[in-house]
Amino acid sequence: MLYLTRLEHFNAAHKLYNPNWTKEKNEEVFGVCANENWHGHNFELYVTVKGHPDPDTGFLMDVKKLSKLIQEHVIKKLDHKNLNLDVDFMRGKMCSTENLVLGIWNELAPHLPAAVKLHCIKLYETPRIYVEYFGE
Repeated sequence: MLYLTRLEHFNAAHKLYNPNWTKEKNEEVFGVCANENWHGHNFELYVTVKGHPDPDTGFLMDVKKLSKLIQEHVIKKLDHKNLNLDVDFMRGKMCSTENLVLGIWNELAPHLPAAVKLHCIKLYETPRIYVEYFGE
């Protein structure tokens, strides 16, 4: 089994805020991430697919096609958006990086060619904080 990873980038704003809590409770739990005026990140998205190389091309998957799929089904929906307000697949959910990774997986997985499977979504929120999801 081989693994191929494509790195993409997007910028987006969000806030962490539970509407069932008081402002004080939100600030206690989420700190500055509960800022009423939102805050932004420069996200780094790693998409890893797995499979076997095509005997004719030697490719697991054409990386340009993988990039196009990621751009079309994920980046266009997220880049320079407010994740809480503008992103349909995040509506009604706590806008954590964990939930965002689950949403990205669900947006991308159905569009991959049959020859590969989505193996991992890794999303860096900051250079020191990232979330990985393996579809489990």
